[in-house]
Amino acid sequence: MAGRMIRLGYTQELDEANLPNKTNMLANLQDIDFDPGRAHSLPWQSGFSGIAWNKDELPDGLTSVSDLWRPELKGRVEVLDEMRDTMGLLLLEQGVDVSGDWSADDFGAALEVLEEQVSSGQIRQVVGNSYKEDLVSGDAIACVGWSGDITQINFENGDRWGFAIPDAGGMLWTDNMMVPVGSPRKTNAETLMNYYYDPEVAAQVAAWVNYVCPVEGAQEAMVAIDPELAENPFIFPTEEFLSNVYVTRSLTAAEESDFSAQFQEVIGR
Repeated sequence: MAGRMIRLGYTQELDEANLPNKTNMLANLQDIDFDPGRAHSLPWQSGFSGIAWNKDELPDGLTSVSDLWRPELKGRVEVLDEMRDTMGLLLLEQGVDVSGDWSADDFGAALEVLEEQVSSGQIRQVVGNSYKEDLVSGDAIACVGWSGDITQINFENGDRWGFAIPDAGGMLWTDNMMVPVGSPRKTNAETLMNYYYDPEVAAQVAAWVNYVCPVEGAQEAMVAIDPELAENPFIFPTEEFLSNVYVTRSLTAAEESDFSAQFQEVIGR
């Protein structure tokens, strides 16, 4: 979405003079194809899309997206209505590198799997953040979900859920801060962005939201807040951890329109 907004000219170029803390951005978030040099965007938080499950119901856990299709889980599985997350995991399960040169045929083959599981009733719902409430209520016992959400509901409800990056790979995504093209308050926005890129502030944010922090130095600052969180790979991932997660390549305008329409049709939107 960030790439689309930039491509359509909906965002303003940022003034680096107002963003001295931009130099604290993690190196792996700097080189992106949709915004070279981060001229229009700064990462807010990143996160992982993977699989989660109720540990009481599934004490042996899950290791793959295909595990969600077990007969005993029928009607108690949910997947995300974010196309890049759900479809990304399905593509990876089929051996497709979603960050590379995949095709419409690859997308179609993965979509057939989703369609089969939706139409058969294996998938209870295709939802947004409300999957958290369904996990807590017990209506769903396994899902495609986001790392920070599972960390949060575990904190609030007694560590009842497991979360894993599937063996075939997981998704890494980033929410971005940008300034709309018509805004007369760009300097104010840049001041706020710069504030959040102070490592001490970034550590406070990460301690609250439990997603991947984009700021160098925040992990060291986190030690004073919560040493356990400072070692959490879902907030401060190691290079080894990152070796099995992927970022979907940027879609062309035609691909985005076509793939989104197909996905929405399958999930009944």
